[in-house]
Amino acid sequence: MARKTAFALLGACSLSIGFAQGRTQENNPPSGANSLRTIEHNAFKAGEKLEYVLHYGLMNAGVATLELKEGGLDILGRKTLHAHGEGHSTGAFKAFYTVNDVYDSRFDKDGVFPWIFTRRVDEGGYLINQDYTFMQHGRKVNTQDNKSFDAPAHVQDMISAFYYARTWDLRNVQAGDEFTMDLFMDNENWPLKMRFIGHETIKIRNGKYRCLKFQPMVQKGRIFKSNDDLNVWISDDPNHVPILVQAKILVGSIKMELSGYEGLANPIAKE
Repeated sequence: MARKTAFALLGACSLSIGFAQGRTQENNPPSGANSLRTIEHNAFKAGEKLEYVLHYGLMNAGVATLELKEGGLDILGRKTLHAHGEGHSTGAFKAFYTVNDVYDSRFDKDGVFPWIFTRRVDEGGYLINQDYTFMQHGRKVNTQDNKSFDAPAHVQDMISAFYYARTWDLRNVQAGDEFTMDLFMDNENWPLKMRFIGHETIKIRNGKYRCLKFQPMVQKGRIFKSNDDLNVWISDDPNHVPILVQAKILVGSIKMELSGYEGLANPIAKE
């Protein structure tokens, strides 16, 4: 159970960067059920690829990649981008616990909100197969089993959330600022919250980076020992790339760090 929790948590961490509460950054807020926003940004572009190494305690546990391509599909006359993410267990960890996770999101290129999301999870024989269609005009999400759920305007999936958060202007962020975002996951709406801690320069295996440090607001008890046991560092540049995630859990610790990147829209804050 602890091993499965580690991979699920690390996956969630990689998506939960920069969610705003009280300072929601809508460039074009919806004026009605049929309004769809447009966001001007230079945080990412098609051709970007991010690679991560995952650790459970002192053990190398797995690798994860996230690639962004042109969507090749217009939806209701709007262009899309296609994000493809994979996570796999490796080495000794794989010998006793196999993980093969695949995520795909086709999200709106101009508004950075999802249209189609698929999730294929195989973690030690535990399977998840999800297909979501986001009816953004009607604020609904339709699932693979013909269920329909109400959802907030511009609600995100697990992958599009990662990209949307990166578009936010954090140049004037101050310690203590709190952030939130609406996410649809496992047939439920989730408000994700995070607090900005400050600026830090951190060193990982592939170099030293200037970062913005955030602390997701977690509930202690089932997974975490305390409310401040999860920390996320993102690059202090317009890319807002996650550099490092660290978490203390009830049984051990987990970590995810950037191991490679290409096709970034801007120079990364590396020293």
